Amino acid sequence: MTAIKELISTIENEIINIRRTLHQHPELSNEEYQTSSLIKEKLTEFGIQWRDGFAKTGVLGIIHGDHPGQTVALRADMDALPIQEVNRFEFSSKQPGKMHACGHDAHTAMLLGAGYALSRLKHEIKGTVLLVFQPAEEVSPYGGAKPMMDAGVFDEFKPDVIYGQHVWPSLPVGQMGIRDKEMMGASDRFKVTIKGRGGHASMPHDGNDALIMTNQVISSLQTIVSRNVNPLESAVVTIGKIEGGYSYNVIPDQVTFEGTVRTYKKEVKNLVKDRFHTIIKQTVEAFNGEAVIDYYDGYPATINTPKWAQLARDSARNLLGEDSVPEVAPALAGEDFSRFLLEYPGAFIWLGTQIEDQPNQKPLHDPGFKINEKALPIGSSYLTQVAIDTLNKLHKERVS
Repeated sequence: MTAIKELISTIENEIINIRRTLHQHPELSNEEYQTSSLIKEKLTEFGIQWRDGFAKTGVLGIIHGDHPGQTVALRADMDALPIQEVNRFEFSSKQPGKMHACGHDAHTAMLLGAGYALSRLKHEIKGTVLLVFQPAEEVSPYGGAKPMMDAGVFDEFKPDVIYGQHVWPSLPVGQMGIRDKEMMGASDRFKVTIKGRGGHASMPHDGNDALIMTNQVISSLQTIVSRNVNPLESAVVTIGKIEGGYSYNVIPDQVTFEGTVRTYKKEVKNLVKDRFHTIIKQTVEAFNGEAVIDYYDGYPATINTPKWAQLARDSARNLLGEDSVPEVAPALAGEDFSRFLLEYPGAFIWLGTQIEDQPNQKPLHDPGFKINEKALPIGSSYLTQVAIDTLNKLHKERVS
């Protein structure tokens, strides 16, 4: 543990500089070409083998320990969001309408830092560590995790355990959020077009107002959570965008709205999805209208493997102290790492990155989102520690 901290301290400024470089030059999902090039440049500089060509821009770093053993994977996502940054840093985004508002710049920088430390601790490593740099996390329902796996990212080296780490602004620096099971929610998307018949605002009887139908549909959809889902379970139905109408004196012939459904349990997801379709179809039919529903099954819920969540918790306590892993509630935000956990055991972890000016801390996906860069060396140290701890545990289980 002391060796890990010392190694990370020697590269701390570079980790921060990498994060700032990426922050200045954000790239949207499936466009992470400069980011991918920087990753490969740094991996080469650190003496780490790499493979590329996974889901366009994905990169896999490979570190073989000096001792035989099994394989652990560490994942960082790379893409930015279509958001105009309002922060005024020297390293604020130089790309109009693009911003690292979810911390993926920090994730990439911290994993590169961990790669540096692990490559210099090969004598301690029993097995292989994979560094997975994933594109397109932000484009649910498609994502980059499954395309990377489909492209063979784990064909040569299959992980026995996989970990992901995410900056978390509600946790102070030095704390981590780790749950045994549910960490993040399933994130479905939908787009619905309600069709009626247009007309003059003064003669509503000659038309069939799509806006009135939409209003009734949206109101009725809110009853799914309040009247169909068990109050002890979790579900959210949110309408985030509505488009319709031409002028103040025109009855619109169609209206489109988009939104998201968030749940944890598969049975709750299926219930909400079924009621969603039923309510829309029956409501619109009552108005003699038509509905076109595009429903996209998004990322599944991110469910940790209890065994590896416990090891991750132990690694955090050993590195940061007994009080470093408080009890945390799960979040209904979606996460593409869930698709890795469908295939391999592992855990998703939140890293405390709360700024010192806590009242002005902005949430993830906000144009003013900030992180406390003091958390960056902690994140790199932690990824290094949990990788070595996991391989040691796998080795003990294998030889016992």
